[in-house]
Amino acid sequence: MSTTGNVVVITGASSGFGALTARALADAGHTVYAGMRQTTGRNAPQVQAATDYANERHVDLRSIELDVNSQDSVDTAIARIEAEHGHIDVLIHNAGHMVTGPAEAFTTDQLAELYNVNVLSTQRVNRAALPGMRRRGQGLVLWVSSTSVKGGTPPYLAPYFAAKAAMDSLAVSYAGELARWGVETSIIVPGSFTSGTNHFAHSGHPYDSTVAAEYETKYAGLMDQVATKLAALAPEGATASLVSDEIARIVALPAGQRPYRVHIDPADDGSEEVSDTADRIRREFLTRIDLADLLTIQR
Repeated sequence: MSTTGNVVVITGASSGFGALTARALADAGHTVYAGMRQTTGRNAPQVQAATDYANERHVDLRSIELDVNSQDSVDTAIARIEAEHGHIDVLIHNAGHMVTGPAEAFTTDQLAELYNVNVLSTQRVNRAALPGMRRRGQGLVLWVSSTSVKGGTPPYLAPYFAAKAAMDSLAVSYAGELARWGVETSIIVPGSFTSGTNHFAHSGHPYDSTVAAEYETKYAGLMDQVATKLAALAPEGATASLVSDEIARIVALPAGQRPYRVHIDPADDGSEEVSDTADRIRREFLTRIDLADLLTIQR
């Protein structure tokens, strides 16, 4: 896989990290498929914006209908990309959704829906895209995780945190299972970015308003307090483009030299320290059970 001109597909690319990353990679000379749903409906303005960007910059940025909640939609999108180019070099799992509110006030179905968007979506895309990568014996799967997986976890974000932790755990297992196929894994761990993304603005809320109101008697204004404090912790200039720039840097690296896990956490919630320990223990344990070859891709 060359350091430029890769065929890249990224999920959840209508806004936030996804849109920024799609543009950064297109600017770097890659062919980028920005996956999003409702390309002829709700996200039609985002599709037009991407088209305008591509025309103005003379880059190869293409929007594609890709609903990560639908296996048929995923299969159709991946098949189209492979038909047009013969392969996919880089797969970026970025699609996700956040909810805010007391955990008890969310229905079981709401938690299942969030798990579907943040975790099962990656499995749908993997099952569509990985066979081609494995046949070629090369590729990069890049997962956009969250510092909430191992860092400080303020209340009222439990369903989102739980889903991101599950996705991160899946990424760790996939890393070992893809290594002998020559398919590389990088896990990007953004911290809280209160500007440049729509996570907080578009976050969902619990359906059980009665329970939510009861919690307000003890935790009134808690979410506003958290958002305000997170914004205050971030140093000046800490924008979401830090994440997209880092992803572009990693994609440009030669195969076998990409980092396993990278944190971009301006507020420094402690995730990197915990992850460093967890990743060291993983390396040591795999070595102890004679699976150290899974720590690097086979070439």
